[in-house]
Amino acid sequence: MYRVDLNCDLGESFGAYTIGMDERVLPFITSANVACGFHASDPSVMEKTVRMAKEKKIGVGAHPGFPDLLGFGRRNMNVSPDEARAYIIYQIGALQAFCKEQGVHLQHVKPHGALYNMAARDAALAEAVCAGVKAVDPELILLGLSGSQMLLAAESMGLRCAREVFADRAYEEDGSLVSRTKEGAMITDEELAVKRVLRMIVEGKVESVTGKDIPIQADSICVHGDGEKALAFVEKIRGALTQAEVEIVPLCRL
Repeated sequence: MYRVDLNCDLGESFGAYTIGMDERVLPFITSANVACGFHASDPSVMEKTVRMAKEKKIGVGAHPGFPDLLGFGRRNMNVSPDEARAYIIYQIGALQAFCKEQGVHLQHVKPHGALYNMAARDAALAEAVCAGVKAVDPELILLGLSGSQMLLAAESMGLRCAREVFADRAYEEDGSLVSRTKEGAMITDEELAVKRVLRMIVEGKVESVTGKDIPIQADSICVHGDGEKALAFVEKIRGALTQAEVEIVPLCRL
């Protein structure tokens, strides 16, 4: 029996601006990565998202990013390891306060956007991210890109970690995600996304953007909540996993 988590980035609305379909996506996932105010979200959105996740019995995780609201945290920033560590601690702490208020256990931490992709390749940045997580709570699960420096750093520090794969993103031959600036970076065909997800879980392989199969391990599947096909993707993927007798559970139960 295969077992996997289904996660989504949520709580990314800000003030009068609504991003994503959080309420419609929540019933289909098992873990929610909640934006913490740097790349998206605000205190009211954070509180509401934690409340909705609690109602649906969804695992709650912090989704910290670079302080870049205008760029949605998807622009690379030149920060020192000490700065990165402080960013992580600050944002986890903010979400942790709302979790405490509502009696919710904070399950995991998944960096966002450029911070996630940079830390996947940069060992020093990866160590800073993991050090920030461990400083707040060594029991938190670090959710990172399968095969990345973040997972190596987490393992070396004794942090529990989970390997994440993406249903709607293309992969380079080295296992990194294809940059959103490149054509073909996003998978928009739901049927293709489903086939790729099942193959990643069952065969431990995914076809890279060059056509070459690369090894990959899937503990958690991400579907982006801000995509125009987010709801269709998550519905079809959940249905296909259920049909294939893959058990869908929160990260804490893997």
